[in-house]
Amino acid sequence: MAKKKHRQPQVKPAKQVEEGNFLSDQLSSDVLAKLKETKNLLVSAEQEKEEERQAQLAFEKKEKEKNKSFEELLDEYGFGDGSKF
Repeated sequence: MAKKKHRQPQVKPAKQVEEGNFLSDQLSSDVLAKLKETKNLLVSAEQEKEEERQAQLAFEKKEKEKNKSFEELLDEYGFGDGSKF
């Protein structure tokens, strides 16, 4: 008994997008301008939020360094071998 080979269906090439079928072409120019403006506002808000987060991290690091004990600083910089001076 010979096994039948299954043929895979041939994939037809996707239809090319015709001109004028883009969403931006179908929207009115004022609606498109409002969408672009909203996008720009959201992007700038995200950038501002990231800058604030970075500033907060830097502040916390500075405060943590400021609040370290003398012993912790000695240990950190390699002078804290456990013996007293």
